[in-house]
Amino acid sequence: MPGGHPPPRGELVTGSPRRRTAATVALALLATAAPLTLTATAAPYTQRATAAEAQAPDVTKAAAQWIDRDTLAWKPTGTGADAVHTLLYAPDGGLTVKDGRIDGDARRIRLTPVDGGLTDAQRAKYPHLKGYSAFAVDPRDRDRVRYALTGQLVAARHTADGTLTDATGVQTQGVLDDLYSARATQAELGPSFAPGRTTLSVWAPTAQRVDLEIGGRTVALRRDADSGVWTATGPASWAGQEYRYVVKVWAPSVQKVVTNKVTDPYSTALTADSKRSLAVDLADPALAPEGWDSLRKPAAAPAREARIQELHIRDFSIEDRTSAHPGEYLAFTDASSDGMKHLRDLARSGTSYVHLLPAFDLGTVPERKDQQATPDCDLASYAPDSEAQQKCVGAAAAEDGYNWGYDPLHYTVPEGSYASDPDGTRRTVEFRRMVQALNGSGLRTVMDVVYNHTVASGQADKSVLDKIVPGYYQRLLEDGTVATSTCCANTAPENAMMGKLVVDSLVAWAKQYKVDGFRFDLMGHHPKANILAVRKALDALTMAKDGVDGKNIVLYGEGWNFGEIADDARFEQATQQNMAGTGIATFSDRARDAVRGGGPFDEDPGVQGFASGLYTDPNSSKANGTSAEQKARLLRYQDLIKVGLTGNLAGYTFKDSSGRTVKGSEVDYNGAPAGYAAAPGDALAYADAHDNETLYDTLAFKLPDTTSPADRARMQVIALATAALSQGPALSQAGSDLLRSKSLDRNSYDSGDWFNALHWDCRDGNGFGRGLPPAVDNQDKWSYAKPLLTGGGTRVGCGEINGASTAYQDLLKIRSTAPEFKLATAGEVQEALAFPLSGTAAETPGVITMTVGDLVVVFNATPQEQRQRVEPAQGTTYSLHPVQASGSDETVKSARYEGSSGTFTIPGRTVAVFRRG
Repeated sequence: MPGGHPPPRGELVTGSPRRRTAATVALALLATAAPLTLTATAAPYTQRATAAEAQAPDVTKAAAQWIDRDTLAWKPTGTGADAVHTLLYAPDGGLTVKDGRIDGDARRIRLTPVDGGLTDAQRAKYPHLKGYSAFAVDPRDRDRVRYALTGQLVAARHTADGTLTDATGVQTQGVLDDLYSARATQAELGPSFAPGRTTLSVWAPTAQRVDLEIGGRTVALRRDADSGVWTATGPASWAGQEYRYVVKVWAPSVQKVVTNKVTDPYSTALTADSKRSLAVDLADPALAPEGWDSLRKPAAAPAREARIQELHIRDFSIEDRTSAHPGEYLAFTDASSDGMKHLRDLARSGTSYVHLLPAFDLGTVPERKDQQATPDCDLASYAPDSEAQQKCVGAAAAEDGYNWGYDPLHYTVPEGSYASDPDGTRRTVEFRRMVQALNGSGLRTVMDVVYNHTVASGQADKSVLDKIVPGYYQRLLEDGTVATSTCCANTAPENAMMGKLVVDSLVAWAKQYKVDGFRFDLMGHHPKANILAVRKALDALTMAKDGVDGKNIVLYGEGWNFGEIADDARFEQATQQNMAGTGIATFSDRARDAVRGGGPFDEDPGVQGFASGLYTDPNSSKANGTSAEQKARLLRYQDLIKVGLTGNLAGYTFKDSSGRTVKGSEVDYNGAPAGYAAAPGDALAYADAHDNETLYDTLAFKLPDTTSPADRARMQVIALATAALSQGPALSQAGSDLLRSKSLDRNSYDSGDWFNALHWDCRDGNGFGRGLPPAVDNQDKWSYAKPLLTGGGTRVGCGEINGASTAYQDLLKIRSTAPEFKLATAGEVQEALAFPLSGTAAETPGVITMTVGDLVVVFNATPQEQRQRVEPAQGTTYSLHPVQASGSDETVKSARYEGSSGTFTIPGRTVAVFRRG
């Protein structure tokens, strides 16, 4: 995840009152109570606060929560059994606290305290509200509820003599779900098409009026009272037209009724820079590339066997001189480009998926190429450790064509900046051609999806969801402010209609774009139930009905546990341990940290690990501790890697480095269980991804300065091998096999092409030494970076780059062809896989020996040749695996086996695979 930016403040669109539609008249009829004017003469609600009050209540915050049509949850201040509690609503807003009283014109709903507070069922649904008091809506006022929700709401508490003791705004997510979700979740939203007519539908239950701007005219939408969905049906000529909604609604973020002109959250197409939605039918044959309907995909494999390359669309080709479409979807159709040749090489070696970083409509990139800024300097002319490159790149970053894309604007439209023309449906056609080309190259396609936050909220210019149903789609904190723990404005998939949007959007990508898998950004911020609902919806897609087999679509995501929802505070999260047994994988950070050393946020980046020389090739960093401390930590790291090699199985039993017999769940990882998976496929292994430094850059910080380029390349392969040869799925960042560097940038989400572009031609280098990385996220590490960027030992050439890639591909070939790496159950892993030297006097720090079926795999991360005597192998014939024996790595070919003693001899910094027989 990138760091977030404060959302830009947009222009507030307001207007004079319009003619009321039948729907707004119907809403008005619900307001059967006479207005309650809260002025100095409207006793008893106008008494001044006592002098003892320290602070006036703040009705701009929303500390009360209306959780269903009958119940308000609140923790009001003040005491007294005879207090009066009231829910005030003002269709036009204007309620304020003035001189110790609530001022403004309002109606009221009577509230009664509930003895015992919330019910058990309510506490189970809203665990974060378990300490709140409960207030029941008076049955006499229930007919006012729907209308009340269209205006400002204030919960108030007065003493018997009328003194105001507390007042606050009100959150309404729960009551909106209670009233509307049963019908609304079944509605077809966005554009839909039937012979001779086009229909546009939007869910806006709190809106006072919704109009549609289309084809140069304004059309009033009709409101369905049961679902809260507003709909307009027009002629077939609406198809392809630009449109947007005009929504009149109370907006708590600005404390007034506003009229927002806003695009469709269910857009299927957009004009350039997302200014207008387009009423486009994705089933229109005109949008299907030749051969789309008969597209044949590479054979699907179980998710536990997936080997994934994580790839950014622009990075892939923007500096590839052999590509005819640099930076575009169509670059994947350039079959003879260096990039596509390399992807085909990886596919032949066993890579099964290309994981595309976000490719939906982004909020931070100008989509027209002629409006994208470029660095205004000669970047190549500066020294490798200069501050000039990052300064120049940074000056253009806000308006250039680059961003990772974790800033969703419209969830179900391809990003326009990757299209040859962002205006219209070209992006749809070209995205489909990209999928075709990848499938034709033997690779299935995964999309990185980001439903956990939006690029903006409230009345900001790039806010969409929150302008239509304010305060619903975003997750709110206790005071009603939007949670931002994800870096940006969090969404709330626990709310029915946000959960529906997630499911509907993913089904559209699977069905209309034939995407083969989805990676969920910050999946732990989703309810587990939401992710399982996605799985169920995808499983229902069939070739006969939908043109895709949904059961073959893979799902995985970041199961991190943090923020306002941590530890299941609001719902059962889709976190690592909670997702075990679902077949939906979560990234495992356990082995990653052990392989690299330390953690991603260490103050000193020199903290070493298994593949970076801890104890066996120590650097000068004092953070590593004494030699004895390093040895002890290295052996603990080896336990974490062993658990990772099993697929992070919680129940796998083995001897740890201390000689104890333990389960994977009993190996400690920073206070959490290292093993959490129920079966291979629950945990995804990786050594690097787009977040944090690339693997090469991490090793540059950690390996001793004197490490040669050749040895750096070999350590890179060892690190990659710990994921590639594990049970379960594994991922690597594109270019890691080519020693890819981002010049030590730990967060390159907005660092431009200069630091991010992939270099497929080894003569262009690997990206190292392109200047000091951007100051915003890296300046505190510049003192470590400067000597590395100018040091000769960290420079690699074609020999190292190509050697690392071919050695890695050899390991992928072994992995993809050997049944030993395709074990389906925890029982099979327990029976077939072992670490025979673990926890014995023969265990060597820096070496892991694994037996699995007919294979013996030795990871030797030490600089020296190592002998590993495996007594169970004694008297059995083993030889170096044929792929390595005939491969390009001459060093591994010197690995040997002595049958009389059962001894495997492995060169330094080498992974060797032996096969029985």
